[in-house]
Amino acid sequence: MIQRISTAQPSRMHDRLTSFFWSGDAIRSRSVGNIILTGTVDVPDVPARLIADWQREITTRLCLEPGDVEQMPLARTQARWPEFNRCLQAMQAWTHTLGLPDVLADSDIALMACRGARYHHDGGQYGSAAFCNLFLSEDKGLDVFFPASGHRIPLQRGTAMIFDTCQPHGVIARQKNDFDEGDFASAEDWSQLFLTWELPIEAACVATALGVAFDVEPQTAAQLDQEQVWVNGARATLRPDSGQWEHAG
Repeated sequence: MIQRISTAQPSRMHDRLTSFFWSGDAIRSRSVGNIILTGTVDVPDVPARLIADWQREITTRLCLEPGDVEQMPLARTQARWPEFNRCLQAMQAWTHTLGLPDVLADSDIALMACRGARYHHDGGQYGSAAFCNLFLSEDKGLDVFFPASGHRIPLQRGTAMIFDTCQPHGVIARQKNDFDEGDFASAEDWSQLFLTWELPIEAACVATALGVAFDVEPQTAAQLDQEQVWVNGARATLRPDSGQWEHAG
């Protein structure tokens, strides 16, 4: 099942977002894609032994706190999960149906863990990419929430999504709109494991799929020396609890 979710509907999306990102040796400008692609793919059951290994890693090495998103050892998961390649095959098939041929094969992959996630965007480091995520954990009552649109994607094993790295997003409790560390403070296992790929935003198929236009602010881009996101013509920051934009000081 594939869904295409446009985030251009509610009034808050009248905010004009601009990403300034590294393209080779120069900063280039682009719009922020207002489309989220999501669906559900067939992911095999994760072996209990591997889940236990993930938990040891999370509690002993990462010491994952509420709101944190950290990288996990991918090679160990690949070695201990005989059916791991089925995840890759399922995602390759899914992206092909979206008109994104071979983008995964040419993109970096990582295994990530989060215990919820504060609202954030990744345009200060990954403005040249879109994220493609595949969630491996069972449903624990958490959603990825995009506060600019109000769209909410329930997380379960097999949830897949592609979105612009500059779109504000967080992982929050299902009954909430704000991120609250207290929702993740108990000893209950709130961790979500997911595979993530960095898709090149300048690839024509990726830009088209997400609705990205390039060189929208060339004069400003020529004056900058770092990646950043601007809102309505000015640099802005994001509140980690609500996901609302604020003018940068």
